[in-house]
Amino acid sequence: MKTKTKVGTVEFSCPVLPASGCFGYGIELAQYYDMSALGGIVTKAVTMDERPGNGMPRIAETPSGLLNAIGLENPGVEFFLDVLLAQIKRFQLPIIVNLAGKKLKDYVSLAEKMLDPQIAALELNLSCPNVKTGCMSIGTNAREIKRLVSAVRKVTDKAIWVKLTPNVTDITEMAKAAESAGADAVSLINTLVGMTIDLEARKPVLKNNTGGLSGPAIMPVALRMVSECYRAIEIPIVGMGGIATAEDALAFLMAGASAIQVGSSTLVDPDLLFSLGDKMAQRASELGFGSLSEVCGSLEYWD
Repeated sequence: MKTKTKVGTVEFSCPVLPASGCFGYGIELAQYYDMSALGGIVTKAVTMDERPGNGMPRIAETPSGLLNAIGLENPGVEFFLDVLLAQIKRFQLPIIVNLAGKKLKDYVSLAEKMLDPQIAALELNLSCPNVKTGCMSIGTNAREIKRLVSAVRKVTDKAIWVKLTPNVTDITEMAKAAESAGADAVSLINTLVGMTIDLEARKPVLKNNTGGLSGPAIMPVALRMVSECYRAIEIPIVGMGGIATAEDALAFLMAGASAIQVGSSTLVDPDLLFSLGDKMAQRASELGFGSLSEVCGSLEYWD
C-alpha cells in the first residue's frame, strides 16, 4: 500500500511523526530503532535561550493520561544549531523544528536562524500551557496568531505549521487566523490544561499547580477539533492527541488529518512510533482503502 503523504509542500514517506516533547531530538532512540520507519522528525521545542524548565515534580499520571508541566526545558537555539542539528540530519528525514518564544520578536528571530536546507518546516508553538509568557497566551487570541504568523512569514521561505491549543472556545477561529496569515498547515491539538491534587499534602501534585493533559483521555476532543478544522480551512492538518493504536491514527486521518504525531504513548510503548506506519497500512487495506492518503477526510457524517 502507498503510504506517502504531503503536508503542504513537505512530502513524507509515511504520515507518522513524533510529537514535539516526548521524543526529544530522536538521538537516544536512534540507538535502538530504525528511524527510516518515520515520516520525519519533529524536534523538542527550541527557544532563544537555554531553559531549565519548571521545578519538580512536573509529571503526574492520571486516568488514561499524563499531566506534565515540563516548561520547555531545552539548551537554547545556538546549542541546537551548533550541536544537535547535525546529529538529527544523519537520519536523512525531513526535519520540523518546533519553535517557542516569549514574544513575537523571539519567533521571528528563531525563524531567521533556521536556514539549513534539511529543515523542512517550522512548527510555531502557540499552545504550550506551562509557561507564563508566549505560547498559549498568544495562541488563544486569533488576532495575535495572525500578527505573529504574518511576521514570521515575512522572514522565512520554510513551511510554517502552527500548533494550536484546545483551550479555546472555537479552535476554527485560530486555524483560520493562521491560514489567513500565511501558514502552510496547522497541527492540533496540544494539551488541555488540568490539575491533579495530593489530598494528604493539600497541594497540587505538580509544582506548577497546573499542567498539560495528554494521552488517550483527550483523543475524543482532538478528533472533534481536527474534524471541525478540516471543514473550516483549506490548508492541511497534522493531527495528534492520545494516539495509541493504528486505529486511533486512522481515525485522525479519516477526520481530516494529512499526517499524525504521537507523543505520550511513546513513553508507554517506544516501539509504537516505529511500527505504526505498517500497522496503519495493514488496517487501512482491511478497510478497503488503496492508500493512506485515501483515508484522509473520508469520514461520513450523519447529517
